[in-house]
Amino acid sequence: MRRDVLELRTFYASPRGRAAREMVARKLSEAWGDPRGLEFLGLGYATPYLESVRERARRAVAVMPASQGVEVWPVGGRNLAVIADETSLPLPNAVFDRVVCVHALEEADDAVALMREVCRVTAPSGRVIVAVAARNGLWSNAEGTPFGHGRPWSRRQLENVLREADLEPSGWTRALYAPPFTWTARWAEGFEQAGAWLWPPFAGLILMEAVKQTYAVKPRAVRARARVFAPVGGLAPAPPAPAGRASETGNHRAPLARKRVSP
Repeated sequence: MRRDVLELRTFYASPRGRAAREMVARKLSEAWGDPRGLEFLGLGYATPYLESVRERARRAVAVMPASQGVEVWPVGGRNLAVIADETSLPLPNAVFDRVVCVHALEEADDAVALMREVCRVTAPSGRVIVAVAARNGLWSNAEGTPFGHGRPWSRRQLENVLREADLEPSGWTRALYAPPFTWTARWAEGFEQAGAWLWPPFAGLILMEAVKQTYAVKPRAVRARARVFAPVGGLAPAPPAPAGRASETGNHRAPLARKRVSP
């Protein structure tokens, strides 16, 4: 069962949620750079991470799973958020240049089917970043946060799911080294810098980037053996009679005139 959208909104309004948003949004900005002219899609509950690119991107759309619920986004502007079945997105093929999935895989009923839908709507050579709770991290055990629910992931497991969905992993990183306590939120920046050097395996999140690659398929000739039907007991063809010899019955037959085929 997915976390309700109201619970997610409350978390991101708290000090821990604001620290998580800042740390993850920084990783996204480092990976994707300038968003101008690009089409963005956020799947799961990704609106906190789309805020930084919404005004500069060509378009930014948020899709939230039906079992989670949806909220109006952005507040006070034209709504860009929709609710949909996560394995049947109401979007055309090959549209989005960048896709970010947050709070999407941990509680998905079919992670591979979800990522195949992501692959379908991603443009050729488009890039996808998936953020999931790390199996060894402290945040996956913090039930007071959305990252403490559902299935935590290892890097290898995430790679396998992306490849099954025809997405090729191209890089990965970690985030959220601060313990998931309210009093540590003010020092989240210091924990982020120190944790990357001192205890990298205990980060709260794994972020993995994958690329949609399309290949031109050339037809290849295949040699097949022809099967000829030969009936049992059939008559073998008789050899031609010698020229000028009459048949045994005494009848004479004129030879067939050969047609000359002009070249």
